[in-house]
Amino acid sequence: MSNKEIAQGLINLVGGKENILTAQSCMTRCRLELKDHSKVNMTALEKSEGVLGVVEAEGQLQVIYGPGKVSKITGEVKNIIGNSVALGEDAVKATKEKLKAKNDTKMKNILKKLGSTFIPLIPLFVSCGLLLAINNIAGVYFGDAYKLTTIGKILNLLGSGVFTVLSVLVGVNAAKEFGSQMPMMGGVLGGILTSPALAGITLFGTTLTPGRGGIISVILVVVLACFIEKSLKKVVPDVLDLFVTPLVTLSVSVMVALVILQPIGGFISDSIGKIVAQTLASESTLVSVFSGTISGALFLPLVMTGMHQALIPIHADLISNFGFSVLLPVLATSGMAQVGATVAVYRKTKNARLKKTAKNGLLPGILGIGEPLIYGVTLPLGKPFTAACLGAGAGGAVMALFKVGAVAIGVSGLPLALLVADGKMFVFLIGVVVSYFAGYIFTEIMGFEDPVE
Repeated sequence: MSNKEIAQGLINLVGGKENILTAQSCMTRCRLELKDHSKVNMTALEKSEGVLGVVEAEGQLQVIYGPGKVSKITGEVKNIIGNSVALGEDAVKATKEKLKAKNDTKMKNILKKLGSTFIPLIPLFVSCGLLLAINNIAGVYFGDAYKLTTIGKILNLLGSGVFTVLSVLVGVNAAKEFGSQMPMMGGVLGGILTSPALAGITLFGTTLTPGRGGIISVILVVVLACFIEKSLKKVVPDVLDLFVTPLVTLSVSVMVALVILQPIGGFISDSIGKIVAQTLASESTLVSVFSGTISGALFLPLVMTGMHQALIPIHADLISNFGFSVLLPVLATSGMAQVGATVAVYRKTKNARLKKTAKNGLLPGILGIGEPLIYGVTLPLGKPFTAACLGAGAGGAVMALFKVGAVAIGVSGLPLALLVADGKMFVFLIGVVVSYFAGYIFTEIMGFEDPVE
């Protein structure tokens, strides 16, 4: 079927174009907001051409087609429903209110804001990380003398770019997410907390440390600044707002940050860094392997609950403080084990549609895009999902054993090899193979109920 035919079939199965309020695509999914979800023929939709899985989440019907394919199909859907589709302000407002009410919990909101703070920075993490990776590989190949060459210094400068101003960028984004009308204030606060000038200041007998608490301190002080700003807006006369609000917000936030928040953020950051670094990179082989096993095995369930967003600032903080994150390669094994589990399903299933879904999802899975495999293969079957978690535990143990670290976040799967620190690409690939193999073997052992065609 052509993309246009697939799109028309999708529209028919969700109740016709009159039932569609909006149609948008993300990396792998066509996200539809519908007037009436009861009109959806779910059974036929799940079996329709090109569909790798169907998920109902956040008040939307999300149809998984995979990367590349989804944007073309969504484009055809938009062309068919046309600009004349009456979205209706009332209908859209009702849908948004319904979504807001469903997801309006403190924990979800905090995780969403944290995730949104770092998402705009991911392309920078990837690009700078790749440059650092290239420079690291060249350093290993050509030796220490390479690092003193002009090209080596320039690549190091470019690769370190985002991390040099990370606190400022995070401050601006966090201020936007937490509702500040002065988002640049967040950047200023981030710059102050990392300013070298702090090293020359002694406060209450303690010499201040630039960057203490890392990204966590920046987020804490920005949240405080947003609270102060909003409180002042309620009481400061309009004629004085331009002067009083930013002055008081900046002054009070910085003083509280230096006296209270930065030490707190420093304690949290240092604790997280020490726990992760000392457990995953422990001299005790048993501790490293155990922590890597648990972390790898539990990551997929964490993704299913959305809690994985809370790990983004931890990765960023580890990279900022240590130069790499030993946690990221461990967690990446979850997607790799999905690949192994899917290969086992592909070999054993007699169901033609499941076999096709598994085949189509393997390449994206190898490249680190795991949604087609999770929602199209392992999770619906049950046991292969559990097998993938166990396989990720085995792969995570290997990554922790060899103390593999990544210099940036944003990619997973095989492409993560380009971001591996200290020339450990080969041992990273060993972890990849172990994850594939373990996911496959556990699926073979546990088996699954092959669905009827």
